[in-house]
Amino acid sequence: MCSVRKTIALSGLVFFLAGVPASPQEEVAQTPAGSKALTVESIYGENGLLGHSLPRIAWTPDGKQLGFMETGLGKEFWVMDAATGERHILIPADTLKSILPPMPFPVRQRTGAGRRPPAPFEFAPDGSAILFRGQTSLVWFDLKSHASRRLISGGDRLTDAKISPDSRWVSFVRDHNVSIANVSSGEVRPLTKGGSEGVRKGELDWVYPEELEIKSGYWWAPDSSAIAYLEMDERKVTQYTIENNIDDPHEKEVNRYARAGEPNPIVRVLVASLGGGEPRAMDIGTNTDISIARVDWMTDNKHLAIQRLERTAKYLELLNAEAATGRSHVILTEKDRCYVNVTDILHFFHDGQRFLWASERSGYRHLYIYKLDGTEIAQITKGDWEVSNVEAVDEAHGLVYFTAAEKSPLERQLYRVALDGSGFARISHETGTHSPDFAPGAGVFVDTYSDTLVPPRQDLLRANGSKISAVNEGGGQEVQSYHLSPVEYFTVKVSDGATLNASMIKPPNFDPSKKYPVIVFTYGGPSQVVRRVWAGGNFLFNEMMAQKGYIIFSLDNRGAQARGRDFERKVYGYAGPPELADQHDGVAYLRTLPYVDDGRVGIWGWSYGGTMTLHALFEDSQTFKVGFAGAPVSNWLDYDSIATERFLGLPKDNPDGYRVSSPVNFVAGLQGKLLIGQGTGDDNVHLINTIEVLNESIKHGKYIETVLLPGRGHPASDPPVRILLMNRVADFFQKNL
Repeated sequence: MCSVRKTIALSGLVFFLAGVPASPQEEVAQTPAGSKALTVESIYGENGLLGHSLPRIAWTPDGKQLGFMETGLGKEFWVMDAATGERHILIPADTLKSILPPMPFPVRQRTGAGRRPPAPFEFAPDGSAILFRGQTSLVWFDLKSHASRRLISGGDRLTDAKISPDSRWVSFVRDHNVSIANVSSGEVRPLTKGGSEGVRKGELDWVYPEELEIKSGYWWAPDSSAIAYLEMDERKVTQYTIENNIDDPHEKEVNRYARAGEPNPIVRVLVASLGGGEPRAMDIGTNTDISIARVDWMTDNKHLAIQRLERTAKYLELLNAEAATGRSHVILTEKDRCYVNVTDILHFFHDGQRFLWASERSGYRHLYIYKLDGTEIAQITKGDWEVSNVEAVDEAHGLVYFTAAEKSPLERQLYRVALDGSGFARISHETGTHSPDFAPGAGVFVDTYSDTLVPPRQDLLRANGSKISAVNEGGGQEVQSYHLSPVEYFTVKVSDGATLNASMIKPPNFDPSKKYPVIVFTYGGPSQVVRRVWAGGNFLFNEMMAQKGYIIFSLDNRGAQARGRDFERKVYGYAGPPELADQHDGVAYLRTLPYVDDGRVGIWGWSYGGTMTLHALFEDSQTFKVGFAGAPVSNWLDYDSIATERFLGLPKDNPDGYRVSSPVNFVAGLQGKLLIGQGTGDDNVHLINTIEVLNESIKHGKYIETVLLPGRGHPASDPPVRILLMNRVADFFQKNL
């Protein structure tokens, strides 16, 4: 089934942060003797528990060494021997400081391409040099002579810098075009011409990296003879203005942002030869109202694999396009009555005859091998569990390494399977979440590991999972000094018989004979909050609230990932009501527990979790008394087209679904206490979402407290803002719950 509709019969005051003092209640936290009590400052401060970032890493092309830069002041560039784990400084701090390109522009709290900034450095494919990336310049560091030179400089911003596979060129995007620089001579020339803000060439817009998670707008041919790129015609896409008015009262930022039902960018795929001539357009069909979700070169340097996605994502086609002529044909098609998920799982084997692909057609995402003509050769993983990602393909030994939720939907473990489906085995063993980064050749990898109470750490491991050396221990020791409450994992059976995953944090010194208020932490939609993974600031804030005497409860409602296609698609058509029904049943379970005060239940979440908080306070006020909604979508007609239409279809085709799914239409039901917080510079969930709720609250005589964060983006993540905001949130719950 795609669509499930379940309904529960169910005057804003704005504070600007600069004028709101934090006023946490004077209350002694319940912490074990000898341990430290969590505070908002200890979590979000400059030197707080979130300050332990892991270094960015990269493998040398031969897979024999690992390079990484230490973070913070006085950082150095290190290399580690992949066989022994021995490390040494390659570039000392003083030298590195003189090499690193300047960062003249402030780093905005943006989403889209800004959500995943590129690594600050890259090894040349021939192993001869390191490219250091800056905002306006690129530096080439020769590994033999240890000499550096500025390859690109100037005042204009550049992005998406890459080294060609033959190490002779460095490409980058500037002024909405792709340019290339000759590494030897330093000569720079444009590869594309005529790019503009309205017609981008090789440059991604906002929505493609945000919702399709595509990482680049152009791709080198394996032999460095050409570059394939996207041309994104955005001239019909709505321009949205964000006004900062902080440093400059006239400062404005204009973004292209297609809302549900509005025109999307018209995208073409072209190939530009380094030898010159006009770029050639690939035949992607006459329908321009589609998305190009992925582009990959095949191993023969002559063909491109292009993934063409129907506007509402009901089908995805894999095209084989001939680079020289542009002619194309469909290799295979994935269809779903609701929507098809796009992944990065596509690998062309060096024999030029086969490729690895992922499909959910069995009900769970699994791996398949196909011939180039689209004939299925074999399904190599099977079962009622989901593959998350392919991490490496070792063609020499006929092995695929992948992460999956096979052990539990709460975990991500690393596995290995042979290309014929035999030899399936789990490599990782520690309970939690493993994210491997394999060296070329797949003989070793760096495992970034975390668990609920274990911050991320990095270890160098052999392909069989045996440890060579620690790369970075992370901030685990400091976190342990706070003696955090354990997280209990269990399942809850809801009213229609489904079994859902849940978690609970109890206050320290928990007394089952007492009654405790509850705070529900939620996200909803196609995500998970019940995970064996380090969840950073949200988790630590919940632990802090547990120390203040609250039970923290989370439930992964229908729509959550890692439980298969049908479980995830339960939110299709009506996003919000099905999740709220499950959250309501979760609280019904809590009411059966003798230590829960069922008259004092609050809820909070950020982004989609903020949307769920609005649903709860507006549509189930008998259950949820207090809520904090961070940067919530209140009206799905105001959110971006690709994400929204995937779950709700086009507005003209599903007007009732949009109405029921948008909590702004139910403000009249508010009975409890609600706090909303959002950045005025949010380029993801635009501020209009909060403004519309406040306008409705005035119409219905409802009081909603609102904290606006000047100039901040969707994450609102800088320490001063987080400290002030989350102190306000803690105080809000303590006063009202």
